[in-house]
Amino acid sequence: MLHKLTEPGLKLGLGLLSIGRAWGVTQSAPPDENEAQTLLAKAVELGISIFDTAPAYAESEARLGRFLSTLEPSVRHGLTIMTKAGEHWDFERNSSFVDHSRDALVRSIDRSLSLLGTIDVLQIHKATSDVVTHPDVIAAMDYARRCGVTVFGASVSDVEAGRLALESGLYDALQFPLNMSSTNMAPLLPKLEASGRTAIVNRPFAMGSLLAGQPFEEAAAAAFRYIEERLPRAVILSGTGKVAHLAQNVSAFRNRSAKARHLVLLRGLKSLAHKAREPSSPLWGGVGGGGVGAEPKPGWRLHPHP
Repeated sequence: MLHKLTEPGLKLGLGLLSIGRAWGVTQSAPPDENEAQTLLAKAVELGISIFDTAPAYAESEARLGRFLSTLEPSVRHGLTIMTKAGEHWDFERNSSFVDHSRDALVRSIDRSLSLLGTIDVLQIHKATSDVVTHPDVIAAMDYARRCGVTVFGASVSDVEAGRLALESGLYDALQFPLNMSSTNMAPLLPKLEASGRTAIVNRPFAMGSLLAGQPFEEAAAAAFRYIEERLPRAVILSGTGKVAHLAQNVSAFRNRSAKARHLVLLRGLKSLAHKAREPSSPLWGGVGGGGVGAEPKPGWRLHPHP
């Protein structure tokens, strides 16, 4: 499955926190079972082939697993299923907790396999600098290999953890947040690009704050372009629990280049219009200009049209 992540260009994946539990500033409730299954089916229909879930997303893995079980083998083979281990969900307390001990990681991997069937990419969740090369983590990754997992990633939130993960040689991919309002991971990007590892970017819209008060598709396309300019080869995870929002995200992603050309053309026309209003412009229509509506200069002869 690694070749699917390392293909050139930008790829759009679906983050599945939204179908598992309430999250975000407003604590938006997840969709019900039927709505979640409809969302996943629509994602495949729209061409999304990368899905990112985690045990800490509560019902997310189970819902994704039930969806995968309905697919033809050929369709399932075309998908990349990514999950995580390290942050767990306590269903009794309705809250997450972190445990990177070998036993906890192994139990998490076993549960994920029972729910998903197979794991294409296993990421160490909440991977801090003291976790990415910890012996317990390495032992759990060895266990996952024996269970058939071949691609590994680290989900990090600081540059030092990302640097250590890259230098360790243990990981094929790094997941981290990056957007126009969150650039703290930017110093890692040159090293990541040079390493050949895959970048998996989450929170491209800064949890929706980059879209507030703006035309959705233009703002979303700008957010995608911002990432693409810095990481031409990456997976961007866009999370939503609503089919309509998913369709908008896909449309903005596919049309991001066209939106950029449109904005460049629009800026060019505005610049031309501004210059045309300047007295020095040959397009200006005031006294002394040679444009439409200009007053005739001394010595000019006006000839009637034939």
